[in-house]
Amino acid sequence: MDNWTPGSWKSKPIKQDVVYSDSDGVQSALDKLQKLPPLVTTQEIHNLKKHLKNVALGKAFVLQGGDCAELFDYCNQDMIEAKVKLLLQMSLILIWGANKPVVRIGRIAGQFAKPRSSPMETINGIEMPSFRGDNINGFAATPEARTPDPSRLVSAYFHSSATLNYLRASLSSGIADLHSPLDWGLGHVITPSIKEKYERIVTRVKDALRFMHTVGIDTDRGVETVEVFTSHEGLLLEYEQSLTRLQRNPSSSSPSDSSHYATSAHFIWIGDRTRQLDGAHVEFFRGIANPIGLKIGPSISPEDLVKLLDTVNPTREIGKVTLISRYGASKISSHLPAHIAAVQASGHIPVWQCDPMHGNTQSTPLGIKTRHFSDILSELRQALEIHRAAGSFLGGMHLELTGEAVTECVGGAGGLTEEGLGERYTTFCDPRLNEKQALELAFLVAGFYREWDEEKEEGVNSI
Repeated sequence: MDNWTPGSWKSKPIKQDVVYSDSDGVQSALDKLQKLPPLVTTQEIHNLKKHLKNVALGKAFVLQGGDCAELFDYCNQDMIEAKVKLLLQMSLILIWGANKPVVRIGRIAGQFAKPRSSPMETINGIEMPSFRGDNINGFAATPEARTPDPSRLVSAYFHSSATLNYLRASLSSGIADLHSPLDWGLGHVITPSIKEKYERIVTRVKDALRFMHTVGIDTDRGVETVEVFTSHEGLLLEYEQSLTRLQRNPSSSSPSDSSHYATSAHFIWIGDRTRQLDGAHVEFFRGIANPIGLKIGPSISPEDLVKLLDTVNPTREIGKVTLISRYGASKISSHLPAHIAAVQASGHIPVWQCDPMHGNTQSTPLGIKTRHFSDILSELRQALEIHRAAGSFLGGMHLELTGEAVTECVGGAGGLTEEGLGERYTTFCDPRLNEKQALELAFLVAGFYREWDEEKEEGVNSI
């Protein structure tokens, strides 16, 4: 690739940069990372690329979800298992609804850094650096804890490694085995009509699994384990560069056919704040062989979106880029149609994915950040309808969620109100869907697909 190296991003202007006072410590951490083995393999990355190509062509659906910002403390058995089980349940529901295979990608094993609107904040009258994520500084509200610490870069690697190790071990040991009973309960549902619809869908899914077992087609290894890929925002370019490796393309028979792979995760994305065409992040991302994501919102014009695609994917590789749209329920209809039209005219065939979380963040009168379930559902439904009307395919959804019983997003069938947010509000950044809200959302989206399939069948039968 012309004039590209893993470090060529350093010649470009950068947003969300971290300024360390200990330059020797930074170099020591980066030297250590360069010697450590990759966190993921090129074969795994290529497997994901093949799956995402199918998503871009409308043959599969991608479910991406996990914490807004992981903490090192989240690297424990219970929390890892809870996330995996939740993604599994949601994907089974979506398979039933969309009648397509589902690609599972967790925001896990590396989603530590977070962009912030301001590098500094004032707490109790004291100005200090903003919390930027566990791989940069500490959450404790003291100037000392908030000082960027380069040793956290190495800690991030080992926490990612430990999370990945247990994730792989759990999957190979049968955590995703469909023979095992799953907790399909949604006991918090209080609306009779929703409860009835939910129970009807659960019965159908269980019947399908029971039928597979009865006729013996679930004896294949495929129902005992699944692939779960990892992802995070590629915000800290020093870290990403240190884990970038020149390795042979596993799909090629030529030993000399090599590419640069970011081995910190299978999939990394550029955030809405760092996707400047002439910026450092776009420069780094244009040279790696991984599938990549681009967060897009109201601030990007259709013309600049196409320029961005041309820059990071000049060969127009199908499914190489995932466009993660995040507009907000009140703005999506004003922006998404023009973005779809521009991309269709350009010849690019990306994965279109809806992030209904980030554009719908608001604060309560007490200053607590939250999101309304109704807004999240509304943006998803509008995205599905707009893509369908444009002859495009919405290939997935990107959610901030947790397998824990948190109280951070308002609404859902459980009727969580703003007054109840304080019960278990544990996020260190943005509000997440709890396990029941996430499961409920999957059922509702699956219901949208089922309704459209039924409409299609009725249309064909009436001809």
